[in-house]
Parts: sequence; C-alpha cells; structure tokens
Amino acid sequence: MTNQRSFKARVRTRMAKTGESYTTARRQLINRATEPSPEPAAAAPDAAQTAAPDAAPSAGPDAVGAAAAQTERIADDLLRARTGRGWAGWFALLDAAAATEQTHTQIARHLVAEHEVPGWWAQTITVGYEQARGLRAPGQRRGGGFEASASRTVAVPAARLFEAFADETARTRWLPDVQVRVRTATAPRSFRADWAGGPTRIVVGIDAVGESKARVSILHEKLTGAEQATELKAYWRERLAALKTLLESNGDHR
Repeated sequence: MTNQRSFKARVRTRMAKTGESYTTARRQLINRATEPSPEPAAAAPDAAQTAAPDAAPSAGPDAVGAAAAQTERIADDLLRARTGRGWAGWFALLDAAAATEQTHTQIARHLVAEHEVPGWWAQTITVGYEQARGLRAPGQRRGGGFEASASRTVAVPAARLFEAFADETARTRWLPDVQVRVRTATAPRSFRADWAGGPTRIVVGIDAVGESKARVSILHEKLTGAEQATELKAYWRERLAALKTLLESNGDHR
C-alpha cells in the first residue's frame, strides 16, 4: 500500500536525523500523529470538489442534525485513494477490533500503528466511525461538548500564513474587532488563543504544502451548543476565505 511505503520512508528519514532506532522513530511518529489536532473535523483540501466545504450550513435548534457527518464530508473514493479502504471497509475493521469500547486516541493510534494510516487520515476515520456508531454527533466532541472547524489551502508559504495569525497587526487585517489572547504560538506550525475573553478558544494548525502553499485548519473549542457551533463554522469559513483573498492578492502590504 502506498501510504505504508510513505510511512516507512518517514521513519527512516527520522532515523537519519535523530540517530534513533527504527522502533523508537516509529513510536515517536505514531505519538505525534495521534496528538489532538484541529484537522480531523475539517474537510481535506482534496475533498473540496466533492464535499462543497464552502457551503455555509444553516443555524437553528437542529444544528447537530444539519451539520455534515464525516462520511458526507469526505467522499468514499477519496478515502479509499488515500488509505486503501472506503468507509465501510474501515468501519468493519474497527468493529472487529471492538473500537466502540476504545477512546478516540486509542482508535486513532490503532489505525496508525497497526494499519499505517497517516495521522490526519487516522483521525478522520476515527471521527467518522464515532459518528456512525453514535459515540458523537457531527460538531460534537466525544463525551460531550461542541466545537467548530474550518480549513483552507492558501498559496503562500507556511511562515507567511502563520504570521497572519501570530502578528497582531497582520491579524487585524482579516480578523478585525475581535479580542484574542495568545496562549502559545509555535512558528510556523501552531497557534492557540483564547477567543473574545473566553471561555472559548481557537486552535490553529498550519501545514506546508510545498514551498509556496500551506493549509490552515482552525478548531474553535469549548462552545455552548450545536447552534453556536454551526454559526462559528460559517463564520470561520467566511474569515478564512477573506484571509486567502488578502494573502493571495498581496493585499497585506507591510
């Protein structure tokens, strides 16, 4: 399987850089891949044409039902191309492994360690499985609580995209009139901040897609309910579209 060869190549690359044994390097990559991240709930950039990620959902009391399930957001053909199985195949495999009795992290780690699924796709499959088996509703975290997510691929380097979040002046150009208290900022990969004085917060992940393109994924956590999650999902889609237009049109002159 292509993704298996890719994972083994990543292990060997890490071995060359760190001097670790194959087992240690493999374990470190698995641990990193199964750390919580904003990406699992966001549509993959490749899925844009099949999952219509820019269509804003409608708010209302039935927002949980209105939110798209992971199996609707990520096309079966796309999942099979990236991981070697479609939704039904992964669900059957996880059922056989009694995954409904496992935590989210345990399921994702099983997919990475035993089936060498890349970390982001392992998280994606895990969320889809939990939704399908009634362990969480779309837009809801496992065990309760709500969150909203959105993602965009922008034709600028990862460092430039990171600066649009971490630099206050740059941030106000596309995210005006919002108070943000930065918690952590690790260039050029991650940004965490309290939102509008709390109690909600945003978790931002940035991944380079080549030298001149990067993907940003936002997870807005600790929301009060499904309606707020739906509203913020639409908000973040609109704001990321504005950010993309700003950066790609060179409208962020300093």
